[in-house]
Amino acid sequence: MTQTIMLIDDDVCLLNSVSTYLISQHFSVSIFNNAQSALEQLSRRLPDLIIVDIMMSNIDGYQFLIIIRSNQLFYKIPVICLTAKGMTKDRIKGYDLGCNVYLTKPFNPDELLSIIKNLLKYQVKVQNSIDLPLQDKLDNFEKSNLSFAKLTGKEKIVLQLLLKGLRNKEIAEQLNISIRSVEKYVSKLLSKTSTRNRTELAQFMITKMYKGE
Repeated sequence: MTQTIMLIDDDVCLLNSVSTYLISQHFSVSIFNNAQSALEQLSRRLPDLIIVDIMMSNIDGYQFLIIIRSNQLFYKIPVICLTAKGMTKDRIKGYDLGCNVYLTKPFNPDELLSIIKNLLKYQVKVQNSIDLPLQDKLDNFEKSNLSFAKLTGKEKIVLQLLLKGLRNKEIAEQLNISIRSVEKYVSKLLSKTSTRNRTELAQFMITKMYKGE
């Protein structure tokens, strides 16, 4: 069975060259030039491994790691981080957020291939390495952002499940409420954060809660 790799980088040349090489090595590769579109794809199909660039606009590689390592559906997927940043503190941050391997550009394709094969062979189970539980993150965010409209207890729970990637139906089943009720809570969250949809809401909260980390 062909193993699938998700490749995320805003460098089109790198996307094309790396994907062509990996396809020649009998992998199935899906490419994305931004993390947002990759996250949308994750909700439909899970890859066997993810390769993500760190330095990207909007959702960068660090924020991408935070999102998938906070999601019970995605957190076991091995992740290789690609970056031009080779400072020790940057590598440590990547590992702390849950990447399996940190590879600095430019890199040898054969080295990348060896890393991929090793990760896929052993399927390393990465544990969530976020410093605080998501509930604490939300509480601390509210305390440090006094102008932010306070969330009710139920809204916080819905938001946590939403940030973990659950759909409205799944949230409704977990909380034993109707899908319509979930939609109302999501609408209130959108209103309080001045965002237009679930993707913007998730991006807004991740950016604000982890700002400066």
